[in-house]
Amino acid sequence: MAQALLAEGLAKRFGSVTALAGIGLEVAEGEVLGLLGPNGAGKTTTVRLLSTLLRPDEGRAVVFGYDVVREAARVRELIALTGQYVAVDEDLTGFENLLLIARLLELGRAEARGRARSLLEEFGLADAAGRTVRTYSGGMRRRLDLAASMVNRPRVLFLDEPTTGLDPKSRLELWAAVRRLVDGGMSVLLTTQYMEEADHLADNLVVVDRGTVVARGTADALKAKVGDRTLVVRPEAPHDLDVIHAATRQVAPHALVEKDGTVTVPSADGALMSAVLEVLRERALPVDEVALRKPSLDEVFLAIVGTSAPAAPLTTSEGGSA
Repeated sequence: MAQALLAEGLAKRFGSVTALAGIGLEVAEGEVLGLLGPNGAGKTTTVRLLSTLLRPDEGRAVVFGYDVVREAARVRELIALTGQYVAVDEDLTGFENLLLIARLLELGRAEARGRARSLLEEFGLADAAGRTVRTYSGGMRRRLDLAASMVNRPRVLFLDEPTTGLDPKSRLELWAAVRRLVDGGMSVLLTTQYMEEADHLADNLVVVDRGTVVARGTADALKAKVGDRTLVVRPEAPHDLDVIHAATRQVAPHALVEKDGTVTVPSADGALMSAVLEVLRERALPVDEVALRKPSLDEVFLAIVGTSAPAAPLTTSEGGSA
């Protein structure tokens, strides 16, 4: 598989503050790399360096072999960036927004119109093509913003927290749009605060904290490092919680009562689950759910970066947080 993006030892300082302290990552062609970290960890600064908006103080990065500093113009022909805030004109229609971008990219009139119509169809906006963007929902605006990034047919897409503020339905629609792009060969670097989003979209993950990489791997690999599976027992009736806890402790002395009204047993396996079920059956205790679950990506994230409040986000001269 070809390498779409490679970064080695990226460092960036803003005055006395070090935003990045030697980050390295790589994205294969047709892969989604999730870049995770608390506020101020360096995610947005990394995206700006890789997308030629900032120059690194140290290190190097290449996009399909082109250096982001020495060959920035060529790199810009290969990439697209969708930031945290929608960058479309509310006073224009969806079609006019895409047509304007296509013409700015020097597509001929007929080609520009065809490209705009094609993208509106691809992103499920054809029926709203003639409406002004101010009448669009948040999800529609996000999809139009993503469609605008596709006008020049990029090979690498930077998504910087693309679903911030979207409702669950709109988030799912955007995920589906991104997955279609990846299925078509697009390479994506995704930053997000939503662990479910990273779990759903990313093939590999890099976790950064205070400007350095603190973990990398697939979601399953990172979950395995954090801990084993947990047995979860949910009573059918909340008033049976203490009784079920006592029964479970007969075979799992380290069983815990959780705030969500469940009994959990860390580091459980199938044999222990069978033993717990047998005890509950013998005591005729009705349960609503018994399951073995892996650690969530939220739990992985907290285990890696800790639960302490991060430092205040670094605001760069270009605007936005690091």
